[in-house]
Amino acid sequence: MSLSVQNLTIKSNQATLVTGMSFLVENGNVLSIMGPSGCGKSTLLSAVAGHLSPEFDCEGDILVNGQNIQSLPAEKRAVGILFQDDLLFPHLNVWQNLAFGLPDTMSAAEKKERALATLQEIELADIAFKAPDQISGGQRARISLMRTLLSHPKVILLDEPFSKLDKPLRKSFRAFVFKQIKNRNIAAVMVTHDEDDVPMESTLLHWPNKERETTSKVGFMNTEQNNA
Repeated sequence: MSLSVQNLTIKSNQATLVTGMSFLVENGNVLSIMGPSGCGKSTLLSAVAGHLSPEFDCEGDILVNGQNIQSLPAEKRAVGILFQDDLLFPHLNVWQNLAFGLPDTMSAAEKKERALATLQEIELADIAFKAPDQISGGQRARISLMRTLLSHPKVILLDEPFSKLDKPLRKSFRAFVFKQIKNRNIAAVMVTHDEDDVPMESTLLHWPNKERETTSKVGFMNTEQNNA
């Protein structure tokens, strides 16, 4: 489940945010991108996920497992996104929020069984029937991640998912996220403002100023950034 971005350029009438960007992220690995607000990090994630605003024009190729998904709508791309807000539905309890991420081919009973089994797996079975406002921030964060993973994404994008958590919770949730990505062999791209968020053996790209690589299986191919 690799993600390959080739010669990607994203621009609007006002600015060019990305110029000729290319990178490869192999299954189970994380590409981490750091940069100031407004440099286009979240726009890049939107382009990969298929949620790019109409004001932007995107050129280049985005391949998942060798298939070019550039022309596919968002719902056909199998790309999941985890945001800094948990975005749980307040009118649904915890297991119902998890079930929301499951495919419609499953029956209601199958969805409930799978959701409850997932909660058991992550040791949160005791909160299955609670509302999102009745559980802790760390629990909400874990439910949000697992809901995304239950949709079986081939790629997962992390848009500053740890930024609103306090320091102790941030550390434990980071470990939880990266463990899930590794166990499920999913290619991941994360944008962050905090170098502590970057997992070991990950490639770190400082955007738009410089890039630095570690001994990771994540690879770069002639990456170029625009200062816009």
